[in-house]
Amino acid sequence: MQRRFIFLFNPRSGVQKGKSLAEIITERCENDAVQFSIEHSRADGDYSSLKEKIRSEAVTDVVIAGGDGTVSTIVAAIKDLPVNIGIIPRGSGNGLALAAGISTDVNKAIDIIFNGNAHRVDAFLINDHFSCMLSGIGFDAQVAHEFDREKKRGLKKYIQLTLKNLQRIKTYRFDIKAKEADLKLRAYFISIANSNQFGNQFTIAPKASLQDGLLDIVAVEKTNIFFVLMRILWHIRFGRFTADFTKRRGITYFQTADLIITNTDNAPFHIDGDGKPTAPSFHIKVLPAAYSLLMP
Repeated sequence: MQRRFIFLFNPRSGVQKGKSLAEIITERCENDAVQFSIEHSRADGDYSSLKEKIRSEAVTDVVIAGGDGTVSTIVAAIKDLPVNIGIIPRGSGNGLALAAGISTDVNKAIDIIFNGNAHRVDAFLINDHFSCMLSGIGFDAQVAHEFDREKKRGLKKYIQLTLKNLQRIKTYRFDIKAKEADLKLRAYFISIANSNQFGNQFTIAPKASLQDGLLDIVAVEKTNIFFVLMRILWHIRFGRFTADFTKRRGITYFQTADLIITNTDNAPFHIDGDGKPTAPSFHIKVLPAAYSLLMP
């Protein structure tokens, strides 16, 4: 069956030098005699027309050029359709793409889209909201909310906001209930991870897999702020964070497929890096083999 592609991209995601992304996509598709169209992602998240286009034009592949939030919103809308999802990483972190082994180089990412293999990968629901990669409650969500309000985006801005917020970091009270754990704790943040990282190779849950049917829960409790700051600065300087957070004192870690988190202090909340309204409690459950992702 001949493949038909739709490319969607978020003009606000990341920075592109030289040729425009549309020019690169057009050149590659014409060179490979690929049937394609290019559209912009929608700020309002309404992809009802995209679903109809996929059905009416027998689209086989939807390629999303953007950050984790853009990818998550689009996949949530079309995950039940028989299409493959491709990613051209264009965000500040690109955690899902990096976890899947997708290059941040545009042409290498397109190579994977044209020549890679489709694999069913997990996602999860948090209070019935879809998440592809990683959601969080607490410190990282506060940074996400501030990042959303910035006109100028990118990794540098995200780092600046992270360092600024570290100066006033605080803990929040949480209750966690799962088959594997029943905990009351104070934590700076809780990460619910399907992918193994925040992005930019900053690994928060080293054991996390996109295909294991489990979520990795990491709660960073009262610990040495100097350690947290130094590890973040190390990551900024050298581009990788290789320490296994889960083996350090002050870190609670476990895997589960279903859990409830009571958010006693109304800590802020994010889904795949996009700030969202918080809630007094969160019911979180994995969606095994939720959609088909093009990977190396």
